[in-house]
Amino acid sequence: MKRFLWFFGITAVSVGLDQVTKVWAVETLQGRPEQSYLGDVFRWQFARNSGAFLSLGSTLPKEARFLVFTVGVGILLLGITVYALRSKQVTLADAIGYALIVSGGGSNWFDRARFDGAVVDFMNMGLGSLRTGIFNVADLAIIAGIIVLFFAARGREQTGAAATPTAEATAPTTPEAQPTKDAAPPAKETP
Repeated sequence: MKRFLWFFGITAVSVGLDQVTKVWAVETLQGRPEQSYLGDVFRWQFARNSGAFLSLGSTLPKEARFLVFTVGVGILLLGITVYALRSKQVTLADAIGYALIVSGGGSNWFDRARFDGAVVDFMNMGLGSLRTGIFNVADLAIIAGIIVLFFAARGREQTGAAATPTAEATAPTTPEAQPTKDAAPPAKETP
């Protein structure tokens, strides 16, 4: 039950935050020149992205984009949700990571349904000519989810390695300690 609450709570907050910022971007930035802050490290600039993260796939034909980004992503998000909520192997940290990924992907998926296959993007960061593409809060949620899953897996790996001895550590190390086929079983003590 705890996993369900965390998953749906994070998803609701993340989708809500992303959609509110996208409404703000449409009303405030659309049709206006980009705005630069912190010595041009951070920019607000409105864009509609018909591709995936950083416009990947935006040059595909419209039908292919629909199949990949609407149908395919929808199925993937549904699969991740079912796995995150039903699998006994998913920890609370994993569920939080999956919730961030599903909320980011789901919010962008919702945009595609409303805006003829396009997503509202409005943030850009960089130094000089080294810049990110234009992205949104949903993209940040997806990246945060991947980071959470990475550290959750790494934590399991480290604690699992320390808690579970390796095969070499538990194997007998001397020939005398290894039983042979012909050896008699140890004698039982009698009282």
